[in-house]
Amino acid sequence: MTETTSRLFVYGTLLQGERDHSLLEGSHPLGDSKTEPAFELVDIGAYAAMVPGGQTAIVGEVYVVDLKTLADIDVHRQVPILFRRALVRLADGSQAASYLMSPEQVRGRRRLGHGDWRKRFAPGPRCPVESPFARKARKRQ
Repeated sequence: MTETTSRLFVYGTLLQGERDHSLLEGSHPLGDSKTEPAFELVDIGAYAAMVPGGQTAIVGEVYVVDLKTLADIDVHRQVPILFRRALVRLADGSQAASYLMSPEQVRGRRRLGHGDWRKRFAPGPRCPVESPFARKARKRQ
């Protein structure tokens, strides 16, 4: 990296094909990546939030961005009011900047245990304990 560029790990609406990806226009993609398993990915409605202190590896992409692009994304992500930008360690041992929220900001929101924003609408695992109502409903089929 140079003094005028930075590595940025993106994991939510900034991913390729997602609604805010255009903010990365002109940036150089370095490819798919994952964080070390030290975070939680949280669905906060309009955005994904990466929260430190979990045990999930977050799926994302790494880009080389210029400082103007980084500043524009900071404004869009409302840094430091909503998100904060910090260095995170990736699965390959390297580091990149990314956008984080605190656990207090996401209290009560849905955790995405698989760590992949693109799979946020996938059905979750079935509950191993079946309720009496569910057993009765299955017998009727």
